[in-house]
Amino acid sequence: MSYAAHRLHAGERIWPEANCYVDLWIELLHDRGLEPLAATAFALTADFEGDQWTFFKPPLADLGVLYGVEIEELNVWRSLVDHLAVQLARGRNVIVEVDSYFLPDTAGTTYHEAHGKTALAVREIDVAAQTLAYFHGAGLHRLSGADFPGAFRLADPALPPYVELVKWRRAPLTGAARADAAWALMRAHTRRIPDDNPVAALQARFAADVTWLHGEPPASFHAYAFAMLRPLGAAAELAALGLQWLAGEGAPPSGVDGAAVATAATELLGLAAAAKTLQFKLARAVNGKRALDGAALQPLVDGWARAIAALRSTLG
Repeated sequence: MSYAAHRLHAGERIWPEANCYVDLWIELLHDRGLEPLAATAFALTADFEGDQWTFFKPPLADLGVLYGVEIEELNVWRSLVDHLAVQLARGRNVIVEVDSYFLPDTAGTTYHEAHGKTALAVREIDVAAQTLAYFHGAGLHRLSGADFPGAFRLADPALPPYVELVKWRRAPLTGAARADAAWALMRAHTRRIPDDNPVAALQARFAADVTWLHGEPPASFHAYAFAMLRPLGAAAELAALGLQWLAGEGAPPSGVDGAAVATAATELLGLAAAAKTLQFKLARAVNGKRALDGAALQPLVDGWARAIAALRSTLG
């Protein structure tokens, strides 16, 4: 199965993966020859939700504007694999929530080890041979054998999963029209950025979170990092790379200060790197039962403030 992942997954990234939904859309678009970096403005709006960082997703409206795609919920009233075969034959893709226990690409984490909800995008299915080619994480993968009925709950269909139908309705935007639309989305999402610094909100509770983790099993650290630090860093990096891609598409629109945009991208990349460093520090503190207070987040707090101030000065 020959497939080259998009450079967002193939290159040297700070956070090689964002989350299951963002990652599958990167590859779904790339598989059709479309540029996913045009649709990354939404990552700017990621916020601290009190008990987690935003599980950020590309808005369906943005995908429709840029790529002419429509996404609807699929009513699973027959066997799920029958629905998949019908829709793929019509040139559509299907996004399915499955148990990562049955996904071979999660080997070393959850594959045949632990159960967990995740989303994949189906590219090819052979119901008779019970094989599936799917986008998940950083690329295209294949499953077969006992993983096929397991992933699709064929032995226990009582509660069907949530399924989205991806319909490629209209021609995607290209060239200057695509760049103009991407800048418009960047401006719109800049206006949706939280008023208060969300990293400061996380900072205020961080020391207490570390103390709590000292009494928890190792799995709790991984869940905490996935819910807090990975989305914080990954969203910042994705937004930065989107800004850099836009800058490379030509001169910014009238009234947009390219220097301010470049500053914001640099600061966001610094924030992404600082979040990765903090994750390592947290792992050592939890493993050694050592304190780690909110001061460890100050570089992230300041980086977010500088990045967003630069963006708001020219796009807000």
